[in-house]
Amino acid sequence: MKKYAAYGIGAALVDTEIKVEDSELAAMNVEKGMMTLVDADRQSELLGHLEGHLVKASHASGGSAGNSMIATAQFGKPTFMSCKVANDADGDIYIADLEAAGVDHALTGEREEGITGKCLVLISPDAERSMNTNLSISETLSTDQLNAQAIGESEYYYMEGYVVTSPTGRAAAVRGREIAEAAGVKTSISLSDPGMVEFFRDGLQEMIGERVNLIFCNEAEALGWGNTDNIEVAIEKLKQVADTFVITRGAEGALTYDGDNLAEIPPHKVHAVDSNGAGDMFAGAFLYAITRGEDFPTAGRFASLAAGKIVANYGPRLKPEEYPALRNEFFGG
Repeated sequence: MKKYAAYGIGAALVDTEIKVEDSELAAMNVEKGMMTLVDADRQSELLGHLEGHLVKASHASGGSAGNSMIATAQFGKPTFMSCKVANDADGDIYIADLEAAGVDHALTGEREEGITGKCLVLISPDAERSMNTNLSISETLSTDQLNAQAIGESEYYYMEGYVVTSPTGRAAAVRGREIAEAAGVKTSISLSDPGMVEFFRDGLQEMIGERVNLIFCNEAEALGWGNTDNIEVAIEKLKQVADTFVITRGAEGALTYDGDNLAEIPPHKVHAVDSNGAGDMFAGAFLYAITRGEDFPTAGRFASLAAGKIVANYGPRLKPEEYPALRNEFFGG
């Protein structure tokens, strides 16, 4: 039995969520539904436009892989997170959130001066999230943040696709994958965003290497990877680089491929208010389920249920007591 269900690597970000209208996104020249990298000045400019708006989830730790590792741990399977935060208040918040969720990390040494990464999450009336991310110190994530022993003690090594935008972060993800492969640890990646697939495809391919054991993506990312508008073609392209994969399809549910069979996962009908973190929750719940021995369709149904709970509420995570309740509701006490 491995110590950790999964070892994640990704950007440590502190989220601020704000409700907006589509007209405001247009006025601010924000690309809807995408993750856009911005500098501190642009983030301040956006916040100036939005002053007075109701902030629904201010100062909650975020970042894609971090959200997923927290979910897996909260459901009951320990995880480890590699990331980088600065010696500031937001860094303190991020570390405290990881520890409260039971996620191990290597952020115990002296932290560098600087600014912890921040993500401004704009939620439109259709529940779509548009993210404006200032990576700050996360941009310098490197092999220094890797823990080879923890990787070897994990069932899955999980790479957040967003780290592809940082040369040192990408190199760290690749080195971590190599350590995992040498240790017989299964490898996985989230493609993270259609923009990552469109503009950083070569970097993602470098992170994947010859192939990985498991890919997480949404339908837009799958189609982008396949350079197609046909999901069947996209599926065949994914099979060329992954042994197994999951494609989330929003209100249409998801598809899981376990290496032999493709299964359709029905959606959970909910009133969606905020899609931020839904994919992260799906991945975290899925990793929890398969590392406890469930098959892919069962894991997909559990992950779909968990993601449905996320989109019905504001913020990328559930309350701590809701994770065991959801697990017991689905799997039994």
